Amino acid sequence: MQILMGGNPGEVAREDLGELYPWPVGQRWVRGMMVTTLDGAAHGSDNASGSISSTADKVIFNEARRLADAILIGANTMRVERYRPLKAKPEQQAARAAAGLRPAPVVVMISGRLDLPWDEPIFRESEFVPIVVTSETAAPDAVERAREHCEVVVLPGHKVDPGAVLDVLTDRGWNRIVCEGGPNLLGEIAAQGLLDEADISIAPLIVAGGQVVTGSGLDNPDRYRLAHVIEHEGFLFNRYISISD
Repeated sequence: MQILMGGNPGEVAREDLGELYPWPVGQRWVRGMMVTTLDGAAHGSDNASGSISSTADKVIFNEARRLADAILIGANTMRVERYRPLKAKPEQQAARAAAGLRPAPVVVMISGRLDLPWDEPIFRESEFVPIVVTSETAAPDAVERAREHCEVVVLPGHKVDPGAVLDVLTDRGWNRIVCEGGPNLLGEIAAQGLLDEADISIAPLIVAGGQVVTGSGLDNPDRYRLAHVIEHEGFLFNRYISISD
């Protein structure tokens, strides 16, 4: 990997990535992550992001979430990507302890209907019990079933407000939040001016699988400045910071 802008030009070692993906101290910071192709697709023929990713993409992905408090995803992202359990990694414990973090991030899912794949190991084997946030319109029997597998947070309203979800996490002292999609969730957070950082990987692929849709167009879209660009084998890893931050 080599940095093209936003730092000293040249090769980037894995151990130096932490300096390129810092977390601000003493404030909530929402970091959005997404990979897209040249024709704007968020997935390949397998309907998942893995087929348009790369080894370097996974390395940067892991670094961006290494010192996070929480990983936030939508229900469809869980159904498609089938997240693996989030466990404490020995090689990360010193850095997490120094930052005042728990041994591993907790995964937080947003689901209105609570139709999640409850048999997945993530609900049984994660370091911390996953949290699922739903609205008060969720069916009572679905809520009871969900509580057999995870912690359930029920928010008022007919639809889960991502801003309210972020407030729930902040109230628990979790300020370092990585939102890994899907695109609609990222769009909703950005529409509220709550996305502080956007880490967008561009894959050198044209997959003809359809373009990313992140919701209705905004009259006043949030603007971002480019902090750095890293290149590896044609993939571009772009870190953007909201101009409001």
